[in-house]
Amino acid sequence: MKDFPYSESKDTRSGFGAGLLELGRTNPNVVALCADLIGSLKMGDFQKEFPERFFQVGIAEANMIGLAAGMTIGGKIPFTGTFANFSTGRVYDQIRQSVAYSGKNVKICASHAGLTLGEDGATHQILEDVGMMKMLPHMTVINPCDYNQTKAATLAIAEHEGPVYLRFGRPVVPNFTPADQKFEIGKGVMLNEGKDVTILATGHLVWKAILAGKLLAEQGIDAEIINIHTIKPLDAQAILASAEKTGCVVTAEEHQLNGGLGESVARLLAQQLPLPLELVGVDDTFGESGTPEQLMEKYGLNEQSIVEAAKRAISRKK
Repeated sequence: MKDFPYSESKDTRSGFGAGLLELGRTNPNVVALCADLIGSLKMGDFQKEFPERFFQVGIAEANMIGLAAGMTIGGKIPFTGTFANFSTGRVYDQIRQSVAYSGKNVKICASHAGLTLGEDGATHQILEDVGMMKMLPHMTVINPCDYNQTKAATLAIAEHEGPVYLRFGRPVVPNFTPADQKFEIGKGVMLNEGKDVTILATGHLVWKAILAGKLLAEQGIDAEIINIHTIKPLDAQAILASAEKTGCVVTAEEHQLNGGLGESVARLLAQQLPLPLELVGVDDTFGESGTPEQLMEKYGLNEQSIVEAAKRAISRKK
């Protein structure tokens, strides 16, 4: 099992803020809109440096999406920012009608996703957003794993023509991917080659998958670990190649099992390569108030759950 050293832990939302600021300096068509959460979305530096390209919409998320859609007609590349719950659940109709339907070049950037929003509880945590966004035609769905990858993804989506949903979070997590990485939309990242089980992880669960890989290695199990940062379009080629080699698959995500990465992988395997699959995620329930660490443990979004899922998958191989 490879080692993944890191020198610091940082929040992925700060990676978005850093990427947005860099885009402001390099792409004059990039504009930013925020729904009264400048600090939470780390958009303050962009606002200070480019006040004429920053729009504080207030607590009016539906208006923000409508404004962003209109700006694309004039050639602007709008990046909208608010909590993931308000970026999707509150404005789904506006996204469907004004952005996805006509393929508008809007970048919907959503922080505080999943359980790790923590103490704000179930009303602010959202575990259904990936499912809602991936069902929309024309929508690209991206869920990076650390600060560096979130910054790289923010830069990459500005070059992508069409609507994008970029999901990130509040807690600090190990920042272990290269600072100079090239982010390729739709291309999974091989983290560790193995032969016994394939672990496909996304977002905050990528680091948990790495920790699980180390635990499995101590037990003589060689795990192949792939960072699936793009959930739509899914890297079918990489997933099928790995699954064919190992004979079984585990998915891990901070999202409902219904509608998430695991469901997409299940459909792919059912259609092209039926084999044992185990899913790690939240099983048809809402979250609750607690620290991110407490919630990840309670809902089984940790390395031990991935280890147990890997063993179950291996036991089902023919």
